Amino acid sequence: MKLVIAIISNDDCHTVLGEITQAGFSATKLSTSGGFLKAGNVTLLIGVEEERLEGLIDIIRKFSSKRAQFVTPSPSYVAESFVTAPVEVTVGGATVFVLDVDQFYKL
Repeated sequence: MKLVIAIISNDDCHTVLGEITQAGFSATKLSTSGGFLKAGNVTLLIGVEEERLEGLIDIIRKFSSKRAQFVTPSPSYVAESFVTAPVEVTVGGATVFVLDVDQFYKL
């Protein structure tokens, strides 16, 4: 048994949850926020049998899209002026951790 911790964008949450539920997986959803862009994320906790792990990872990979987005950084004082020009960053995608589970109970 494995515990999958998947951190995905709020924008991808409904699609990913719908697809993994349709594939027969159960997930617990936690609302979280990122430290860099302070953007809303969702952290999914999913218990999965080892033989079904790759199928789950494939679903997360397919429906967590990376995309470019312009953000305005916090003002910085440079050469006696404020620099607040938008900067292009990559957002979306997923960060996935897979942990071994010694025991699992569904009570």
